[in-house]
Amino acid sequence: MARSTDPRSGDLTVVSDRVLVHRSVDGDSSAFREIVRRYAGSMRAYVSRIVGSLSEADDVVQNALVTAWRQLDSLRDPDAVKSWLMRIASREAFAFIRRRPTDATLTGYDAPHTESTQPEQIAIRNAQLAALSKALDTLPEDQRRCWLLRQVAELSYTEIAEEMDTSPSTVRGLLSRARSSITIQMGGWR
Repeated sequence: MARSTDPRSGDLTVVSDRVLVHRSVDGDSSAFREIVRRYAGSMRAYVSRIVGSLSEADDVVQNALVTAWRQLDSLRDPDAVKSWLMRIASREAFAFIRRRPTDATLTGYDAPHTESTQPEQIAIRNAQLAALSKALDTLPEDQRRCWLLRQVAELSYTEIAEEMDTSPSTVRGLLSRARSSITIQMGGWR
């Protein structure tokens, strides 16, 4: 769906990211709320995989959004607000992990609620997610981070390269190795 570029549009859900950013920089909090509505879910999914907890992810995303609000005028390309937000979320998540005591988390305590109510489907889905999580945990840090930025944050190869301070060809190689390793480890789920 093409978004309107008319800054006078009353329905912010149809306004482009560029216009929302400009309006937010000018102090329009409702425009920033629309940016948050559009991208906070992706940020939360990405951050929760990094920090391992939805409740901690919520705190990290909130901090990332506060940082974004304060630094919005430094955004060079308003059309790239999503990747900019994901980079802020990534930095906040890794900073959170560095600050967190190693024994502070309860593994699996706040696992996401599944849509299916069938116990068998829930068990299968949970086992698949556990296997994927285990497969991701065996990856080297750069491959895991690259895979998460691509699959969860949905960033382009160029945006991932920028975030990881490397080249797009290196990103392709990291993703290829990560996917191969995950495919092998998840072979029983085909």
